Amino acid sequence: MASARPTIVVTGGPGFGEQMQAELAHRYSVDYDIVLCGSLQEARAQGMAFAREGTRVALIVASPELPDGDGLALLRDAHTYVPSAKRLCLVPWDQYAAKVDDLRTAAADGVLDAFLPIPRGPRDEEFHAAVVELLSDWGWSTASPEVDSVQIVADVVTPELARLEDFFQRMGFPHRRYASTSAVGAEVIAAAGTSEQPLLRTIQGHVVSRPTLADVGAALYGTVADLPPEYVADLLVVGSGPAGLAAAVYGASEGLRTVVLESEAVGGQAGTSSMIRNYLGFPRGISGMRLAQRARMQALRFGARFFVGRPVVSMTVGSPYVLTLEGGATVAAHAVVVATGAAYRRLGVDNVEELVGHGVHYGAATSVARECSGKDVYVVGGGNSAGQAALHLARFARTVTMLIRRESLGATMSDYLIRELGANSRIQIRGETTVVDGGGDGRLEWLTLASGTEREQVQADALLLLLGAEPCARWLPDDVAQDEYGFVLTGRDVPSDDWVGGVPPAALATSLPGVFAVGDVRSGSMKRVASASGEGSAVVPLVHATLSATSDPELL
Repeated sequence: MASARPTIVVTGGPGFGEQMQAELAHRYSVDYDIVLCGSLQEARAQGMAFAREGTRVALIVASPELPDGDGLALLRDAHTYVPSAKRLCLVPWDQYAAKVDDLRTAAADGVLDAFLPIPRGPRDEEFHAAVVELLSDWGWSTASPEVDSVQIVADVVTPELARLEDFFQRMGFPHRRYASTSAVGAEVIAAAGTSEQPLLRTIQGHVVSRPTLADVGAALYGTVADLPPEYVADLLVVGSGPAGLAAAVYGASEGLRTVVLESEAVGGQAGTSSMIRNYLGFPRGISGMRLAQRARMQALRFGARFFVGRPVVSMTVGSPYVLTLEGGATVAAHAVVVATGAAYRRLGVDNVEELVGHGVHYGAATSVARECSGKDVYVVGGGNSAGQAALHLARFARTVTMLIRRESLGATMSDYLIRELGANSRIQIRGETTVVDGGGDGRLEWLTLASGTEREQVQADALLLLLGAEPCARWLPDDVAQDEYGFVLTGRDVPSDDWVGGVPPAALATSLPGVFAVGDVRSGSMKRVASASGEGSAVVPLVHATLSATSDPELL
C-alpha cells in the first residue's frame, strides 16, 4: 500500500547510510518517510516497488561508492522507474577532491540534480539549504499541493480552464481543481449562486464564475483605476519577464514611482521554464517561476505597483506618455520601458490549432506535465525553452519526442541542455521533421509528421509548441522604429534620420525620447534570461537621465 507521505530514499554502505538517514530524519521526518537501503540492488528493488505501489519518491540520496556498485549508476537509472524524484549525491570530505570531476560531468549530463559534501557537524545550514531547494522544487513541480490558495471547480477540461491553471502555476499560487460533486465544489457553487464553470474561489473568499485573467489580476493587485486620477508614473514598465522585473526592482529601489503592466502571468516566457541551470548565482538551477516570484516580491517590497491581466493596446505620444489598456483604462508616465518580450509563433496547421487546450498547448509545459503521466508527448522547437520543457515532461510522460526543423540542436540550444537531453532515455530527438496534420475525437490523439517527402502518422497524447518567437510590439506607435520582423530598434540601430544632432540614442533607447526597449522585444538581443535581466537593470540609469533632463529647463 502506498505511503500517504512522500519518501526520501538514502543509499549507502554501513556507517554512511545510517549517518545520513539520521541526519535527514532529524530535519525532515515530520513530513517525509526516510527509507534506508544498504546497497545498489536493494535501492533499485525498493525504487521499483515504490513505483508499482504509487509511493511518491521526492529525493534519492546516494554515496558515490556502494558495497555492490557505483552510486552514480543508481542515480542514472533512477529516472526510468521514479522519474520525478530529485537525485542527490553525497560525498565524504576525504573523497571530494578525487570525485569532483566525475560529479561535475554527471551533473552536466543530467545524471544527478546536485552533489554535496556530507555535513561535518550539527547545524550545517548550507547543506540543508541545498536539500530544501531540491525538495521545494520537487513539491512545486511534481507533488499535488497540500494546501490551496485558489480552488477551481470544473468537471471538464477546456481551453479556458487550461489558461487559468497555467496562470496560477506560473505565478506560484497553490491551486487545486475540484469536481462539482465534491464537498468543496458544492460549497463554491452555493457561494457563487451559479454552477456555470469554471468557478474560482480565492483564499479571501471571493468567488467568480468563468473568470478572465483580468478578473484574476484585479483580485490580486487591483486595477489601474485604483490609482489617483492625477497619477503619473516616473517609470512605466510594460511586460514582466526577467527584463521588466529587473527594471522594476532597480527603478523602485532608487525611489522612482514604478508601475508594471502585464497581460498574463508575471514572469513572461521565462516563468514557464521548469529549470534554468545557467543563471548566475544558482548552482543547482532555479525554475522560471521561482525566479519570477522572487523578483516580483523584491519589486513589491520596494514599492512597485503591478497590474495584471490586461494587455496594453496603444500608446499616445506626449508629455507624459499615456498608455491605454484593453478595456479603456489609461496610465500616464514620464518614461516607458518596453519589455513585452516575444510570443511563440503559431504552428499554422488548422486541424492542430483547433485542439489548443485539448492536448495541444503553446508553452505551458509546467502546468500540463502532471496530466502527461504515462503518455506519449511531442515537443516542437529547438531552443532552450523547448529543451527545458522536454526534460520536465520526461519526469512524467512515457516518451517525449522533440521535433526540430534543423538536422541537430547544436546551433539553437545551450550545450548543457543538449547533454541532458542525450542522457535521458525517455527523450528522442527527430531532426528535419515537422508537424503537418493532427486530430482526434475532441482532443489530440494523433499527428502526421513530415520528414522530406516521407509522411508518418503517430499516436500522440499531447503536443507542446515552442516555436521561436514573434515580438509583442504591435501596440507601439509608428514613432518607435522597428526592424523588418517587428523587433524594436535601439541605440545605433535606430535609423540615422531619428538621431538628434547626429548622435545616436543611448544603447537601450528607442527612436522616441523617454521610451526604452529591453529583453527579447529588442532587436539584436541575446534571447537569454541573464542578458534580459542585465538590460533591465542597465536601463534604469538612462531613465534617471531622461527624468533629470525633462525636469530641468536648462537641459531641455
